[in-house]
Amino acid sequence: MKEYVLALDQGTSSSRAIVFNRSGEAKAVCQKEFTQHFPQPGWVEHDPMEIWASEYAVMTEAVASLGLGGQDIAAIGITNQRETTIVWDAATGKPVCNAIVWQDRRTSAYCDSLKAAGLTDMIRSKTGLIIDAYFSGTKIRWILENVPGAREKAEAGQLRFGTVDSWLVWNLTGGGVHITDVTNASRTMLFNIHTLQWDKDLLQLLGIPASMMPEVRSSSEVYGKTELFGAPVAVAGIAGDQQAALFGQMCTEPGSVKNTYGTGCFLLMNTGEKPITSQNNLLTTIAWKIGDKVNYALEGSIFVAGSVVQWLRDGLGIIKSSSEIEALAASVPDNGGVYFVPALTGLGAPYWDQYAKGSINGITRGTTAAHIARAALEGIAFQTMDIVSAMEKDAGVPLGELKVDGGASRNNLLMQFQADILGASVIRPEVTETTALGAAYLAGLATGFWSGLDEVKRQWRAERTFAPEAPADKVAAAKAGWADAMRRTLTNK
Repeated sequence: MKEYVLALDQGTSSSRAIVFNRSGEAKAVCQKEFTQHFPQPGWVEHDPMEIWASEYAVMTEAVASLGLGGQDIAAIGITNQRETTIVWDAATGKPVCNAIVWQDRRTSAYCDSLKAAGLTDMIRSKTGLIIDAYFSGTKIRWILENVPGAREKAEAGQLRFGTVDSWLVWNLTGGGVHITDVTNASRTMLFNIHTLQWDKDLLQLLGIPASMMPEVRSSSEVYGKTELFGAPVAVAGIAGDQQAALFGQMCTEPGSVKNTYGTGCFLLMNTGEKPITSQNNLLTTIAWKIGDKVNYALEGSIFVAGSVVQWLRDGLGIIKSSSEIEALAASVPDNGGVYFVPALTGLGAPYWDQYAKGSINGITRGTTAAHIARAALEGIAFQTMDIVSAMEKDAGVPLGELKVDGGASRNNLLMQFQADILGASVIRPEVTETTALGAAYLAGLATGFWSGLDEVKRQWRAERTFAPEAPADKVAAAKAGWADAMRRTLTNK
């Protein structure tokens, strides 16, 4: 009997591999950071070969650490940083340039031109997305326009595009399989979320040959096999990281909400089998497709969350490691009137201000590194609050509880402040590796490793619930301070 499922969690700052058993317990976890490239202000790139090398290293290490081989692994599930764009040569498998990361803003001016041409409503109606440099479509166009020879090769059918999931599957299968799943496809600004097809009009608008595009499959099925573990292993589940976390948190009922505190923050609400068009600047996206059933979600994206802690470490040097942030922030009783809007790569939902820059407001002679650290954490919670407010308006129901996961969800100070500022319970599960767990579940369900949704639902357990504690007047004052800081930061007032 094969007793394990391997999840590949390819994130923005690191590649990870986790081996789960039948009980949904992580038995081995391996992680490797990789290089972030910032060639110009607002540009963010990764080396696709380093992404693959780092993911290969951690997955082989994770499997070997338990003394396992391919004969022990029932399936591989993949979850990935979304929107990050890779274009490679179909014959050689070599990228034509670095991956353009989801945070990259180089196509902002082109996005402005699409808006000026009156295309906002058409694109939103097809894709559920607003026009923004965040998504893959304009990044592909940039590569074809700016990498020498890329346009000619693409027109000749020699290039392939993929988000990171496609790139991993291509390499896992030795170039034999060029696919993506509906969740990643729905983040490209090229995919019609109603027909579940690449949209010919949008491909033509952006000048992208259809031959570049991967085949779109469901989130839970066998896509192919890899021979990298000494025996064939099915690659059988794919979901973009936020959809995978929604599934891993077992937010399978309409109205259930989770927030993942990673490099960015991403709130998703399961809206069931019908897409809801947001009236409050949220995205409509595909949550997953299992069998013939598609679930949709409303999403709010915060571009800078955990990465603000990295910036405090690497940019300002006020902490030596990310784990020091909680103790430093807790060393002061409050933020001392300091508000940190971490618009380090523009602002996502519900503001969508791609030209906003980060700001720290309310600094006085009495401000210390601890106040700035606390304001940075609180800024993550305030941004989450803004998205929850938009979701409540779109869904027409108040938030009952928020399930949380991701690295920063282990920060108790942040989670308590989040509960206080939302006025709602914040629930942290026993397994905070819910992104990888969601991918594992999708792969395991496809291969019969788990019998069905009921079996995996029984595995979810809460570790701690944070209930609101702060006095109402204190919460109101904090919200007013945040609103003022946001007004000072926005460029698209």
